[in-house]
Amino acid sequence: MQLNVTLFTRTLAAAALTVGLTATAFAQGMFSPAIKVNDDVITHYELEQRIQFLTLLRAPGDPVELARKALIDERLRMQAVRETDIEVTDEQIKAGIEEFAQRTQLSADDFIRALGQGGVQLETLRDFVRTGLAWREFSGRTFLEQARPSRMDIDRAMAKDTESNGVSVLLSEVIIPITPETLEDAEALAQEIASIRTYEGFAAAARQYSASDTRDVGGRLNWLPLNNLPPPLRPVILALKPGEVSAPIPLPNAIAVFQMRGIQEIVGPAPRYASIDYAMYYIAGGRSPEALAAAQALKARVDRCDDLYGIAKGQSHEVLERVTQAPGAIPRDVALELAHLDDGEVSTSLTRNNGQTLVFLMMCGRTALPNEGVSRDDIANRLTQERVAQFAEAFIEKKRNEARIVDQ
Repeated sequence: MQLNVTLFTRTLAAAALTVGLTATAFAQGMFSPAIKVNDDVITHYELEQRIQFLTLLRAPGDPVELARKALIDERLRMQAVRETDIEVTDEQIKAGIEEFAQRTQLSADDFIRALGQGGVQLETLRDFVRTGLAWREFSGRTFLEQARPSRMDIDRAMAKDTESNGVSVLLSEVIIPITPETLEDAEALAQEIASIRTYEGFAAAARQYSASDTRDVGGRLNWLPLNNLPPPLRPVILALKPGEVSAPIPLPNAIAVFQMRGIQEIVGPAPRYASIDYAMYYIAGGRSPEALAAAQALKARVDRCDDLYGIAKGQSHEVLERVTQAPGAIPRDVALELAHLDDGEVSTSLTRNNGQTLVFLMMCGRTALPNEGVSRDDIANRLTQERVAQFAEAFIEKKRNEARIVDQ
């Protein structure tokens, strides 16, 4: 339910953009060329569809520029693929769509339906997946052998993994809840907060606008290991200098803005986790005073996640979720809250069901990923994947520099 609502929110946010783009596409000839990449054409319709697709997914950045670059790169990739015997079957595309949908925690059918409601056609998704699968096969065939690490490479990587220090960051946060009705105002507010340049100003904004449990202390978080944060956010946070504020970061049902207050190296190996165990108990009423009061009363009654089973007894099984996931698989908003929770601690910052349900989020425990448990094969596979991706990106960059790319 959570991500259906999120996609619906995104759909509403993109509606005005869709109308304008669609009118432009028809005025210019919907299937007329927008960009030529060597002998291949990208039509206005394809460009519009990709913009809408990225808008619905709330990809960070300008969706117009992102769509243009993505479609150009995909044309270059498929030009390389056409020189091989690589073919992608309908069965592979179907499996690829299911894999992509899983990242949004929707079934393939629900994901396709949500995209359709936002104006994105099924064939657009199929083309996107087809290109990705073909390029994955091409990259493996072309770069795999040269990407394989040597014994010395693996030795160095294992030593680095074992001995490397990590980074700890001191952040302040503002978490702005959103609903379809408040999305536009929330985005404008987030942009305004992102322009703040003082610690005092950011703390005041957190006290006034944040839905996080940290709002009463000006949004200030304690020191936390960078590895606790969701992987996609780590480079965003590391790029900040003390006093700087991040651009707004989209989350399910919320927008986050962070201010860097400090950064330091962790003495000893950086903590890494194989999985995180957490529980979510759902309270009707969203962020109403009654729901928040119920959450505070519940907080006083439970000391560990197992206590929630007694609370949920006799209620619908949907009222309580106990989840164990790898860090990279946890929804971003949940992962951000878990990042600063210790075992048995609770957050009541999140909502679901279009803001109508309050999430009582409890950290149950983290399972460490000790360095001695990482095999040489694990290290070799990781290095190989990283190098294949690097070789593939360098290949496309060269093709892009050599290509004839003309805006029509």
